[in-house]
Amino acid sequence: MSTTLLAPQLQAGSDGPSIQLRVATMIDELIAQLPSPARMTSEERRGILARYTAVLEGNFIYWMTATLLAVHSEEARPILIDNLTEEVRDSHPVMLRKFTMAANAFPKSEDTLAVHANVTKLRLFLGKLQGVQSLLTMAFFEGLIQRMMPYLAELAAAQGSVEKEYTDVHGVCDVAHSEGLFQAVFLENSLNPISADANLFEGVDLLRDVVYSIIQDPTKNLAA
Repeated sequence: MSTTLLAPQLQAGSDGPSIQLRVATMIDELIAQLPSPARMTSEERRGILARYTAVLEGNFIYWMTATLLAVHSEEARPILIDNLTEEVRDSHPVMLRKFTMAANAFPKSEDTLAVHANVTKLRLFLGKLQGVQSLLTMAFFEGLIQRMMPYLAELAAAQGSVEKEYTDVHGVCDVAHSEGLFQAVFLENSLNPISADANLFEGVDLLRDVVYSIIQDPTKNLAA
């Protein structure tokens, strides 16, 4: 479902709370749809962890880099650079791989193919280098994955894993990342305003589709 909001004159003071509330509501809706680990088979739990890894390990730094390339505001750039620096310096992809392997959930080819179509759409969208929309997309995602960390940790524990570094780190740091990115949305719009006919939430909708392909196992629908 598309979440269209045409907002060519964003103002941090007046529009900020409504946009953050809309994003928070979308995150709440996604979290409410997460299937209960206790009611899932081991393979279903493995599938969610594997599809999550197939999306995040090879794409998150690319998404954030594309967003950095898209922004015009010199004030917004340090927010993105700080995020990227932490990702690379502390090797978050290594943390994620350790977490996934400990749960015996390293992605198979079918896991990668299950998310391929939606991941491709998001990559192409970010390739348009639209600063405001890209920043909001990343703000949404940082908020979402922070909320997902306890769930991922529960899935991994049910698979017999005791590896928690990835979920512990991202359960804390992504709160500040999301807040910084919301601030960057308005900094960017003051210099490089969103066009009057643009959908502010275009990237958010595409990223939400990616998350649905992680939690709902699209391969089941293909086999039906």
